[in-house]
Amino acid sequence: MRVSKRASGAIALGAAFALVATGCSSSSDDGGDAGSSADGAITIDGTEPENPLVPANTTETGGGKIIDWMWTGLVEYPNDGGAPRNALAESIETADSKVYKIKIKQDTKFHDGTTVKAKNFVDAWNWGAHSPNGAQNSSFFADIQGFEDVNTADPDGADGPQKAPEPKAKEMSGLKVVDDWNFEVTLAAPTAVFPTKLGYSTFMPLPDAFFAGKAEDFGKKPIGNGPVKFVSWENNVSIKLTRFDDYQLRDKMKIKDVNLKISQDDNAVYSDLVSNNIDFQQQVPVAALAGDKWKQDLGERAISSVAPVTGIIAFPIYDKRFTNPKLRRAVSLSINRQEITDKIFFGNRKPADSWANPLAPGAAPGNCTACQFQVDEAKKLLAEAGGFSGEMVFYYNADASHKEWMEAVAQQVKTNLGINARAEGVPTFAVFRQNINAHKMKGPYRAGWQQDYPDVENWVNPLYVTGGSSNDGLYSNKQVDALAKEAGAAPSLDASHAKFAEAVKLIDADAPSIPVYFSGQQSGHSEKIKKMELTNVGELDITTVEL
Repeated sequence: MRVSKRASGAIALGAAFALVATGCSSSSDDGGDAGSSADGAITIDGTEPENPLVPANTTETGGGKIIDWMWTGLVEYPNDGGAPRNALAESIETADSKVYKIKIKQDTKFHDGTTVKAKNFVDAWNWGAHSPNGAQNSSFFADIQGFEDVNTADPDGADGPQKAPEPKAKEMSGLKVVDDWNFEVTLAAPTAVFPTKLGYSTFMPLPDAFFAGKAEDFGKKPIGNGPVKFVSWENNVSIKLTRFDDYQLRDKMKIKDVNLKISQDDNAVYSDLVSNNIDFQQQVPVAALAGDKWKQDLGERAISSVAPVTGIIAFPIYDKRFTNPKLRRAVSLSINRQEITDKIFFGNRKPADSWANPLAPGAAPGNCTACQFQVDEAKKLLAEAGGFSGEMVFYYNADASHKEWMEAVAQQVKTNLGINARAEGVPTFAVFRQNINAHKMKGPYRAGWQQDYPDVENWVNPLYVTGGSSNDGLYSNKQVDALAKEAGAAPSLDASHAKFAEAVKLIDADAPSIPVYFSGQQSGHSEKIKKMELTNVGELDITTVEL
């Protein structure tokens, strides 16, 4: 998915690892006016969330950033990309990277006034892992002992007649509440990266109110524990948030209200940004990049940044036309990434040459041989695959600037391979994601990846391990699964990264998706905002905004 956490909190120290504190900076250096900030409001660009806002069931950026603002987890990821550090956790300790003793800060509150306790984490994680609940992020709990007892797979997929067997248990044996402020996590095997994951949204606590009703109803009026609380949600129009005045951690809001304006046209949003009718747009449209027009339009309000984000095209491998890896690799090799980044993005993106974004710890540069531009080899592989009959449609969501580069990809495939290829837009991101999750895509589709937590594991397990939370094309390779499992149980991060590198070689040969570009980000803010920062993944850190 896509989530980051705010940059503040105590330093976490454990017996087998250390989460260290670092500073953060981005954007304007001039200080804001505390008086005008305190009761101020901003309106920012947003997208309609795919699902009701439940942390363990949110895998896309539209809902993910809202959850990130409304919740505070055990650890957080500093805005400058530094090492994770404690947020709600007082301490996270382990002697063997298998048993983790977690102590949370006392007497912090949920937005309904109830106290955040250790059981709120344990209950939330058990709910997210229990497969009958259908949480999309359930695979993130697979490290925990007893996961296989609460999570069973559908033997013939969602469309088949068989159903997943009933799990043996509702709670994972590896979770234990010690008292109100302490709980213990036992993993199935030592996992050095486990504490790094704990800032990701699926590991957020849930209030008792969540378990008293239906998850869908809760998600329409969510109750978090972060610096802002939910006010209202008008579908496809706006989502309103306001400051949580009882928030006790250090990353408190400096302004009062945040209004997300749900948009279907980023060019219209950009016009509003230039005219100061909207206060922040995370990515200006492609049309504004030509000749650095956006810098001329925005002046000091323009923000250039880099983030661990990769533009990807995924294959619906559940469609028998795309099961042959030679065909998939042929399509990837037919794409001239340098031409796309130069002519479509005017040099504001970099051609992808690796499976994990180079900003991710443990990422190996240049390991995507399928990312090379080799037309002759592509033609050879296509012939070996038996060619491709009919039309190959490349799908994208049309409410953001993807039309130009997706059309360029389709044209290159058509020109270089002779395939009848074209690009087609789906009107909104929410509908686009619903089609993807329902496995109804009839051709390759845009599937960019924004880092959830800083480690190469996040670029392998969710995307390419069987049953991964964002393995939407249903790619499966038992050798990749085995190597990823070995990587997770490696005694150190270095050993883990080496094992993931072996898995990536197999992924590269199979080409289950097409990395196209590494993102550079071009954002803008209104004149109203005097000071702000971006998170480590390029989203607005609303707790830093001053007016």
